Amino acid sequence: MKQEERRSQTKKLLLDTVKSLIQTKGCNLVTMADIMELSGLSKGAIFHYVKSKDELFAWVLQDRLEQINMQFTQNVDSSNPTFEQPMEQIANHLWQLEDDSDIANQVLIYLMSKAQLPFVSKVLTQFYEQSISYSERWIKEGQSHGVISKELHATKKAEMFVLLSFGFRLRSTIQTTDESFGIQDYISFIHQQLQGK
Repeated sequence: MKQEERRSQTKKLLLDTVKSLIQTKGCNLVTMADIMELSGLSKGAIFHYVKSKDELFAWVLQDRLEQINMQFTQNVDSSNPTFEQPMEQIANHLWQLEDDSDIANQVLIYLMSKAQLPFVSKVLTQFYEQSISYSERWIKEGQSHGVISKELHATKKAEMFVLLSFGFRLRSTIQTTDESFGIQDYISFIHQQLQGK
């Protein structure tokens, strides 16, 4: 097996291991010992790839962004562009924002509680900026195909949508029964903002 292939497999093993542990234990209770035991990797092997479990948690956030972007790109038919097709791809992922058991939400909230640490601050900044970058790219893609108005300021709209998504993630941790603005409202809001209706 080539070194790059082995490296890729080990990174996937670590990512899958961390996701599984977060799902069963929550971020606060996951330890490096847990990661070593479940992955079967030594401490030295793990530290060859990362310096801490927080760095592994950062992989979870990055993986989520890449998965959403890949699915969006694969499922949008550029030969027959419409507004509804990409909007449906985006909407399918928005429901996760309200799920307090969603792994990415758990990781984001956990890391936000440690935002004063330089490495974590950098991870959060990168996640925020990458989220805006992907959103902006999707809007510009729609503009280039004539299904979203070229007059719309893609960067500002993208940041507004990301800010609202962070708000939903935060609210998922708060025990409240009064949610007058839900995901379906958010989907309608995005639709109105992008279509000017």
